[in-house]
Amino acid sequence: MPAPSITFDGLPSGARSAIEAETGPILEIENISTGLNSSLSALVHTTGGVVFLKGLRADHRWVWTQQREADINPYVTPLAPRLLFHVVAYDWDVLGFETIDGHHADYSPGSPDLPKVTEALRELSSLPCPEIELRQAEQRLAGYVADPDDAEAFAGNALLHTDWNNHNVLITHDRAHLVDWGWATRGAAWLDPAHLIIWLIAAGHTPPAAEESVAILPAWTSAPPRAVDAFANASANLWDEIAGPTPDDWTMTLRDAARLWQHHRKVRS
Repeated sequence: MPAPSITFDGLPSGARSAIEAETGPILEIENISTGLNSSLSALVHTTGGVVFLKGLRADHRWVWTQQREADINPYVTPLAPRLLFHVVAYDWDVLGFETIDGHHADYSPGSPDLPKVTEALRELSSLPCPEIELRQAEQRLAGYVADPDDAEAFAGNALLHTDWNNHNVLITHDRAHLVDWGWATRGAAWLDPAHLIIWLIAAGHTPPAAEESVAILPAWTSAPPRAVDAFANASANLWDEIAGPTPDDWTMTLRDAARLWQHHRKVRS
């Protein structure tokens, strides 16, 4: 379930004051629609510029993702926007980031954004995985494979973003930026291209075309086919669970995309 949303003015006055102590005087507040993983999402215009805020209640079950983003940020800029501050005050946990002036990536076939997205994947694969606490890919997916041994194929020491929702990819004139690193993971390098494939299929690509979109990446070409098959199966099971018996349009689209890729992998093997 999405985190319940709140506007900046809905925060406790003490939390607002703690944020303003970091940003400087706030001149204008622009509340924006939140994603699934944060309650507060706002742009605050200050005398020094614009800051993007995202936050959760300090007792929310996902609040650990806030600390994860804070910990990983020094290792992933400029691929990610720079973290300016991290405030925990009056039962709220809030991150403040530099603002990226761009648009959400268009994943549809023929989109001019796709080469920039692919280049972001290439750049990410070149970054060393920092020695900070991260989830392990083989553990995250262990409950969705038919054979527990299949999950071991997902193990590795590459830094993975794992959430390639196009709203997490901001396109500027010269590059793609990745935001929302709360679910960063350590695992096999080919997993991020594999995660992206499902989003490409959901955006209208056929499974072969989606695979072709990442075929130029060394991380993908090194993927063992049987391991990719296991990941496709695990992803279909994962999205079945997320969708549940009464999925909304968004989760149904991703569930169907994961199933379509799973079928493609079975037919080709």
